Amino acid sequence: MFQSNFRPSLLLAAAIIAGAPSASAAPKSQARSSASSINSEAFRSAIVIDAATGKVLFEDRADVQNPPASVTKLMTFCLVEDRLKEGTLTLDTPVTITAEASHTGGTRVWLVDKEQITVENLLYALMLQSANDAAVALADHVAGSKEAFVDLMNLKARELGMEHTVYHSPHGLPPDRRKGQEADLSTARDLATLARKLITDTDVLKYTSTRHREFTHKNGKVIDMDNHDHLLSSVPGCDGLKTGYYSEAGYSIAATAQRGGRRIIVVVLGSPSGGGRQPWDLRDTVTTQLIERGFAALPPAIPQIASAPAGSPAPTAAKPTGAAAVPATAPAVASAATTAAPPAVAPAQSDDTSALKLIPLAPGEKPETPGGDASTEPTVHVTVSGGKR
Repeated sequence: MFQSNFRPSLLLAAAIIAGAPSASAAPKSQARSSASSINSEAFRSAIVIDAATGKVLFEDRADVQNPPASVTKLMTFCLVEDRLKEGTLTLDTPVTITAEASHTGGTRVWLVDKEQITVENLLYALMLQSANDAAVALADHVAGSKEAFVDLMNLKARELGMEHTVYHSPHGLPPDRRKGQEADLSTARDLATLARKLITDTDVLKYTSTRHREFTHKNGKVIDMDNHDHLLSSVPGCDGLKTGYYSEAGYSIAATAQRGGRRIIVVVLGSPSGGGRQPWDLRDTVTTQLIERGFAALPPAIPQIASAPAGSPAPTAAKPTGAAAVPATAPAVASAATTAAPPAVAPAQSDDTSALKLIPLAPGEKPETPGGDASTEPTVHVTVSGGKR
């Protein structure tokens, strides 16, 4: 059974946020390749990949299972998108809300039994509000029942090669042990695979980059939905994807950012509370660090130079004495989501072959701290099996 142990000391939390080395940290000469400087106690599982190639830029216990909480909803979104591609659903398809969906607890948009809501509006509720009732409504509509939909989720996971993932719900709520329910389980590597699939083959970023939207019920009631992802307003280029939390699972996130035509994906699972004004600040801080380090680990982008008209002489440019010749034209760089980027250049490593590839914080180096007002994180609505959602 999965065990939870989120009791970092105030000293540890402060050290993680400040990027300070622990008492056992490596000397400065080794710090740039030392795993300890990455603050591995800030999460249970983490990975950074190049979205274009899938190349791993950093990993730490990337195959350790952890409940993904609401990050589970990425797979729910994936299956609905499959039906949209097949043509069996459209964004305007009306979904009749079931009694089961209307009674789903946790974060919700307060769906009403037998009302009809379009697929598109339910997808926004799923990804912005992290609405558990919207997840069940979509599951019921796609597969006929929540249980049948979960079977499809696990089939899709196998199809994508998510070998260490097992789903038991379409929403990621904590299981009710008294009813024999089991927790959803996944890994940072598996969720990065799913995130890359969604970014490449769906319009998931249309939903996850939206910060605010109104949800209107058929009776005219309007609910304001604010995206749970605070990195959208604090990290340049960030446009998704999904956050998750309950007490046993810790704070988790699948994040992505694009800069200069290049995109990376970061997954952090099982971050403990503490380390800032809000309980999720530690997760957001380490994710921000990994995003920055991920971009730093990518090779420089090749500048796009327009080709000269046919028959015209090749352009020349003055250069300093001794400078290397510059070609007149260079290959254009296509979107990172559709064209493989040049192989990533691995950062320099020490003699320690077990050191992680990502360059960590050096002793005394301060990390980038997420800004923005994190006080808008939606609060808990219901208690389930002793854990809050």
